[in-house]
Amino acid sequence: MSVQPNVDPAEIDKFQSIASRWWDPESEFKALHEINPLRVSYIEQHADGLDGKRILDIGCGGGILAEALARKGAIVTGIDMAEGSLKVAKMHLFESQLEIDYQLSTVEAFAQDHSAEFDIVTCLEMLEHVPDPASVVASATSLTEAHGQLFFSTINRNPKSFAMAILGAEYLLQIVPRGTHDYRKLIKPSELAGAARRNGLKVNDITGMTYNPLSKSYRLCNNIDVNYLMACSFDD
Repeated sequence: MSVQPNVDPAEIDKFQSIASRWWDPESEFKALHEINPLRVSYIEQHADGLDGKRILDIGCGGGILAEALARKGAIVTGIDMAEGSLKVAKMHLFESQLEIDYQLSTVEAFAQDHSAEFDIVTCLEMLEHVPDPASVVASATSLTEAHGQLFFSTINRNPKSFAMAILGAEYLLQIVPRGTHDYRKLIKPSELAGAARRNGLKVNDITGMTYNPLSKSYRLCNNIDVNYLMACSFDD
């Protein structure tokens, strides 16, 4: 009996249609470019440095995070199911002169042949785009070596996040394209933490990320009502 891949074709098509604009900082991916320094700093801080670390970036898209991690000296592999995005990521390596191993794969399929191979596994702004986020967490855990760390980021599910991440960001401020997020797929921190614990992980930190529409800038904060990052490791 064949197992359906943990992929939403509509989500793949959504990103395929704008794949050529991944590296345009004024495009639909502007927000990702702007929050990327915060994401990298968060990972670097909690991982106690990135130089020489073997990192897997799940849902790497066009490589914005993957390249930033590689510039820190990490040995990076990126996986995604949007073929157009991966082509853009590979092409951009000619400009950045970095070495990153990009592969077309779901995390579940990739985990079958790469058990415990990575010091760090990242899955940022991706969980809310797949049918079964818990399956991604389970596979990400199996890919991480015993003393490794995992980093997730996604959007909380509550009235405030609906107002800010969907109505505000997509329709009012137009920071991200309309239809980027489905409220029903957003994930509460308690749900993500529960999935982590079921896989033998402990949650070391949860940090929020907010956007100031006046200064048009992002910052990390203690408020996790909308966007948040989570750092996990194995519960010894």
